[in-house]
Amino acid sequence: MWSTLATILVIQIVYVSVLTVRQIFTLKGYRYRAALLSSIDIMVYVIGFKIVLDHLDQPASLIVYCLGYGAGILIGIKIEERLALGFTNVQIFLKHDGLEIARKLRTKGYGLTIWHAEGIHGESLVFSIIIPRKKQSRLYQEIVALDPTAFIVSYDAKYYRGGFLAKTPAMRKDNRSATNREAGL
Repeated sequence: MWSTLATILVIQIVYVSVLTVRQIFTLKGYRYRAALLSSIDIMVYVIGFKIVLDHLDQPASLIVYCLGYGAGILIGIKIEERLALGFTNVQIFLKHDGLEIARKLRTKGYGLTIWHAEGIHGESLVFSIIIPRKKQSRLYQEIVALDPTAFIVSYDAKYYRGGFLAKTPAMRKDNRSATNREAGL
């Protein structure tokens, strides 16, 4: 019985982890990777579900199946965080020393656009930086080191064309891939 429960747990964790990553690939526009993972996740699902159906007389198998689902979601999210696919648009709102901070960020290789804004507490500068998600944490640390009071918000940048990112050799390939995904190629 314990080996059956362990098998159900492992299969369910694998299934849901792959399912979660596949859904993220779909949302990010990686269709062929998503299609490949869907073939794997459905195969694992069928195997796991059959084992549970064969052991429905043991309520523990259904409980383990459900617990494996939750664990699979958590592991799938962790995998996606490690992959850090795509790009993010980071917006930074600063009250003071904005131009000096912009200069320092630019010398570190970040391309940023600046504009003036007005909030509840008066004028501020807003920076917009599009970067690969893998570099997001490092950028946050650098901003906080330069201005601990900065307000930072980020969101997915699914498509982009041109700009600073397209000018660096490593980014040209990713830019073409993003443009191709946008065009449906």
